[in-house]
Amino acid sequence: MPVLADAEPGVGEFLLWLVWIFLFVIWFWLLITIFADLFRRHDISGWVKALWIIFVIVLPFLGILIYLITQSHGIAERNVKQAQAEQEQLRQIVGTSSADELVKLDQLKASGSITDDEYQKMRAKVIG
Repeated sequence: MPVLADAEPGVGEFLLWLVWIFLFVIWFWLLITIFADLFRRHDISGWVKALWIIFVIVLPFLGILIYLITQSHGIAERNVKQAQAEQEQLRQIVGTSSADELVKLDQLKASGSITDDEYQKMRAKVIG
């Protein structure tokens, strides 16, 4: 009867599995990010989007790396534009603008509800 040595996984094997799981989660997150970026792009045709998707599926690691290297600047710009559009849409729904917020801040400062330091921080946030 053979004796199996080290039948239970050790700490090193457990840590190695954790690293692999972490890398898989990062890879999957990048895949979702790239697909989301591809679908929201309006500057490329559907054929180019399809080719990128096929490339990322057929050669996953290489496809993701090449997309990130060649399109990283565009990804950042599209993320900023989307965030600004969502913020503007929320302002339209809520019904307040930057000017309205500044008036409210001035009123709070004048009434003594907020300090000058708090006022400056909130004002910079509204303007920026």
